[in-house]
Amino acid sequence: MNTKASSPEVIVALDVEERERALGLVKELIPRVRLFKVGSRLFTAEGPAFIREIAARGASVFLDLKFHDIPATVEGSVRAATAMGVMMMTVHTSGGVAMMAAAAKAAADEATRRRLERPLIVGVTVLTSLSKEDLADLFASDLDLRVLVLRLAARAREAGLDGVVASVDEAAAIKRELGGGFAVVTPGIRPAGADVGDQKRVATPAAAAASGSDFIVVGRPIIEAPSPLEAAEAIIAELREARR
Repeated sequence: MNTKASSPEVIVALDVEERERALGLVKELIPRVRLFKVGSRLFTAEGPAFIREIAARGASVFLDLKFHDIPATVEGSVRAATAMGVMMMTVHTSGGVAMMAAAAKAAADEATRRRLERPLIVGVTVLTSLSKEDLADLFASDLDLRVLVLRLAARAREAGLDGVVASVDEAAAIKRELGGGFAVVTPGIRPAGADVGDQKRVATPAAAAASGSDFIVVGRPIIEAPSPLEAAEAIIAELREARR
């Protein structure tokens, strides 16, 4: 995990459906980028064998399937993901403390049993595609979004998770309240002037660095660039400059 003084690590989101395109991106970006996100889109298309195929090329995998179910079901899912050798995976914090605790224990137990490095388990707080108005409409509550995220993050730490997924807007508060050793993974990262797409709570790489984020997830600004490698290098340079 990054220390407070280091730059956030870039995670490239392989938000594509074509196996060859995903592998091409991995080949182009390694070793400049070592960590790649596989979400439901690519995982549904290619399955568990594809995770191992990415790893065989020297990359690490952030499996972003956002497990959310009863504790026993999530426990089984986390065991299966741990067996694949992923570096990090997501569960939904809204699944509750018991579910998150089952996920944390399953990862530790399975990693020990298989003599693997234990993957990081991070809890998704509030999706960056949702605004305060969206939450108010869904849950009939005017609870401040930052307060909600902090509450969910606190429950995640209580359950034994390694960190949370949260926007830049909440990252600094999470670090301040829960400590530097509790990781923050920040999606919704867009270089200045980039199209925000379906995201509502977005930020630049420099803002993420300033907030204390440990990892930033970048998809379209890299994978849809004319040169994904050049786009990734520009973001990495911006992160380093921001931390000086």
